[in-house]
Parts: sequence; C-alpha cells; structure tokens
Amino acid sequence: MRAIWTAYHRALRAQFSRKMLLLSVAPLLMSVLLWGVALFFGMQPLLDALQALFLERGWFQASGGIMNSLGLGMLKTLAVPLVAMLLLLPLMICTSLLFMGLAAMPAIGRYVGVNDYPALEKKHGGSVIGSVFVNLSAVLVFVVLWVATLPLYFVAPLALLVHALLWGALTARVMAYDALAEYASAGELRLIRQRHRRALLVIGTISGAAGALPGIAWIGGALLSVLLFPLLALLSLWLYLVIFIFTGLWFQYYCLQALAALRVENPDVVFMRK
Repeated sequence: MRAIWTAYHRALRAQFSRKMLLLSVAPLLMSVLLWGVALFFGMQPLLDALQALFLERGWFQASGGIMNSLGLGMLKTLAVPLVAMLLLLPLMICTSLLFMGLAAMPAIGRYVGVNDYPALEKKHGGSVIGSVFVNLSAVLVFVVLWVATLPLYFVAPLALLVHALLWGALTARVMAYDALAEYASAGELRLIRQRHRRALLVIGTISGAAGALPGIAWIGGALLSVLLFPLLALLSLWLYLVIFIFTGLWFQYYCLQALAALRVENPDVVFMRK
C-alpha cells in the first residue's frame, strides 16, 4: 500500500504542473470534434428511436412504475433522455481513453521517465500494435459489461460500485501496458502486470470512483434540459480527460517504480523479449 500512496502523491504533484495541464488540450480537441459531430447529427435520431421503442414495448408504463416506487415519479417523463445518456456514457469514456493512449500516455511516460527515472533503461517490450490490441479488447469487454449492468442504476449505490470496478479493470489493463511499453521488456511487462495485479486494480478502482463525477454531470443534463446536453458533454469530456491524465500519471509512477525495484531485486536476470 505504501507504494500505491507514494505514487499517488507524486502523481498529484505532477498533475498540476503546466505541462500536464496543457496535455489535456489535444485529447479534448479530438474528443470535442468527434462528439460534437456525433451529437449534432445523432442525438435527435437516437432520442426518436428510443421514444418509438418505449412506445412499442410499453416501457413507459414499466419505467413510470419503477420511478414511482422509488419516489421519483416526477422524473418518469425523462426516462428516454436518461437511457440515451447511459448508452452514450461508456462510448464517451472509451473514446476519451483511446485518445489518451494516442495523445497523452506517451508524453506522460516521457515526463515521468525524464524527471524521475532518467537512468532507467528502455527495453521497448511493448508496441503500438500491442497497445491498440490491449485498448480495443479491453474497451469491447467494458462496453458489453457496462450495458449489461445498466439496470443496476435503479439501485444507484450498487451501480456506482460495479462501474467503479469496471473502470478499475479497464484502466489497470490498458494503462499498465502503456506505462511499461517503452521501458520494460516483454517478460518484465508480463511479470509486473501479474505480480502487481491487485495493486493496479486498486489504483484503477479508486480512479473509477472519481470517474463517476463526469457521469453525474453528463446524466444530470437529462434532468435539466436536452438543450444542455452538448455543454454538459463538453464539461464531462474535459473532466474525464483530467481524471485520465491523473490516472495515467499514477499508473506511470507506480509501474516505473515497480520496474526499477524488479531490476534491483534481480540484477542478473535477463527477461526475454518474447
């Protein structure tokens, strides 16, 4: 636990450096471009399709009954916008994470490596292709599980817990690979991810709890006005990216410290690249 919190404090300090704050600009612009176009052309058709589906299946009565039983009857007319937001949220998370991997994680790795681990040898055990595969496979599993657990939002505390664990598993898999890809050999990368699996999941899950905040802002748009969706989407994207950058720093510090300790512990061991 000490290593986790040491990495946390170092990441928190680095988060507020000018370079890290500016680092969110490129992924934000990429996300805004993608989601601006998607929301402009796709939001109303999505709402219309969900409205028709609710009418066809009689889901308005079912959702209204559930809302009334929870004492939220005044929100039953917002069932369709809420469902739309919950469907779009995992896609927003995943695109933010992918843009982070493309635009931010390499810069985070250079920043931490140059400033804190200048003597750590780079063995390039990861690759761009490997990173793309890890990202896409993890994102696919995440989206499927997120959609499968959407009914848990009727029991909000349980939903937040489950989705924090999903976030934890996603970021632990993706960011640990990206954090080690340049510095570790393939053997070292596998060993650290196996040996420190629990700690990596803890880091990801704590970050996942913070990741609930943008989702609350995003879904909150449905409670106010459909017209606020684009503005709240922009706010949510920026919050996601700030949280992702901090999470990337946390993983980077923890993983490089684990790699340095592994090499001190086994100075004569040659970790094979394949």
